[in-house]
Amino acid sequence: MRAVLQRVDGARVVVAGEEIGAVEGPGLLALVAATHTDGPDEVATMVRKIAELRILAEEKSVEDVGGGVLVVSQFTLYGRTVKGRRPSWSDAAPGSVAEPLVDAVAEGLRERGVRVATGRFGADMRVELCNDGPFTVIVDV
Repeated sequence: MRAVLQRVDGARVVVAGEEIGAVEGPGLLALVAATHTDGPDEVATMVRKIAELRILAEEKSVEDVGGGVLVVSQFTLYGRTVKGRRPSWSDAAPGSVAEPLVDAVAEGLRERGVRVATGRFGADMRVELCNDGPFTVIVDV
């Protein structure tokens, strides 16, 4: 699994003009992708990383501050651009594999007591955020 975590003062996702998920800061926007070999172990590690990474102000984690996480599926994180002018998506898991894994990340965070909002898998989403810092990290598990 791979995630891009952005420290935010707030973030929201809009589909067809309707806000479907939002978090107020301090918190994180987590753009999450799965690959073919991911499973429960990778989900558990990703959940732990998102919840515990000390990347908020004063080296606090989302759990430390009671912050929220907006989880948005983004298969394009596995795009390969080494050859040619078109990215290859072959490393990204198909939707039937990726969707339950991304859902499991969101659910795992909820089980830890983190406030979670989500995007809509496969939808044309508009993601808005106020990046705090800016502060962005990439997590590979």
